Amino acid sequence: MMYGRDPESLAAVGWALVTADGTDPRVLEALEPLRRHRRQEAGELYQELTVLPGDDCEQFRSRHGMGPGPADPRKIPYYLLLVGSPERIPFSFQYQLDVTYAVGRVHFDTAEEYASYAASVVAAENSPEPVAAEPRKPRVHLFGTRNPGDTPTALSASRLVEPMRAELGELAPGVGLTTDVGQGATKARLYDLLLDGAVPEVLFTATHGVGCSATGRRETQGALLCQDWPGPLMKPSRISCDHYLAGVDLPTDRPVVPRIVFSFCCYGAGTPRVADFPSPATNVGLFNDETPFIARLPQRLLGNPAGGSLGFIGHVDRAWSCSFLWAGLTPQIAAMASTLMAILDGVRMGSAMEFLNSRYAEISTELTAKLDEIKRYGLLVEDRDLAGLWTANNDARNFVLLGDPAVRAVRTTGT
Repeated sequence: MMYGRDPESLAAVGWALVTADGTDPRVLEALEPLRRHRRQEAGELYQELTVLPGDDCEQFRSRHGMGPGPADPRKIPYYLLLVGSPERIPFSFQYQLDVTYAVGRVHFDTAEEYASYAASVVAAENSPEPVAAEPRKPRVHLFGTRNPGDTPTALSASRLVEPMRAELGELAPGVGLTTDVGQGATKARLYDLLLDGAVPEVLFTATHGVGCSATGRRETQGALLCQDWPGPLMKPSRISCDHYLAGVDLPTDRPVVPRIVFSFCCYGAGTPRVADFPSPATNVGLFNDETPFIARLPQRLLGNPAGGSLGFIGHVDRAWSCSFLWAGLTPQIAAMASTLMAILDGVRMGSAMEFLNSRYAEISTELTAKLDEIKRYGLLVEDRDLAGLWTANNDARNFVLLGDPAVRAVRTTGT
């Protein structure tokens, strides 16, 4: 953001609805309450922009008078809500735009779901705060599985969730912090965390995300695999619907309570048309038998007609342990922990994502420098090291926000 602009004030940094060319008018009509709400807040810096067929990030920016550099909201607002599927507005477009701007996306199958999401945001921001004797602590719950005989969840529990608990306890003592790690992280518990009125404003999960190759992928890909799964060593080790929480498990007559859900898992936010990571067996990108899609679980969380979450942070494609581990170092959780602390401090979601986006930008420059040294100076680099850096780059890039980037988990008394 250019100097002198407060990212917490939409009147200072702007807000724009960004739609794919030819978007169904019923979708725009369904979003009208949200559009009107943001128009009132952003004033002259409110815009509605269009992504044309074939647009990449550079073409989109150039058409509006912007090259690379800090966001200038007089040309393109800082907060950008993409509306449409990743087939119409590619994930790659979102990744690149997100380096400089605060970007979120909504995509639902029906106009009614768009209307439900818009209603949830407007209600959350316009409803009066309850009168209390003293301010209530913002609350966060950390939910992490540790499935028997399973190395990935053993790592995420011990090197991500447990350090996160310690970090938040030390650096955010004003936050109400609760956890379920290992045995308590069941499907029934996760269901209660999403639907029980006593649950926290922010829910962080670290689990496997279900990956499917059979019919029905659209409904289950990215579902959260819970502690109910007995692990890869048990016979049979086959995963069943009793082991994971999917979109279909959420009722439509009860509101989703957490305002923000942050899920570290494979496919949690969506699945691209072509895999970003080669298959270990063939060393080539996998082609899906469907178009790219947003995962069903966050769609159901955000589009719940009884009231839904306001934002969902998740990963596109597979997620890797390099998100929180780096060779020879202690757990590297600063980006995720900073994002969580900013959210709990009432920072707008798109601005809170800057910590994750900065990490991607740093790894990307490191990868570019390494490739340049190989090409120009003949630097010898082990294939394994280069592949690891390339994987870390794509892994960091693929964290995305679903929902309006201007929403907050915690109400503030400021702008």
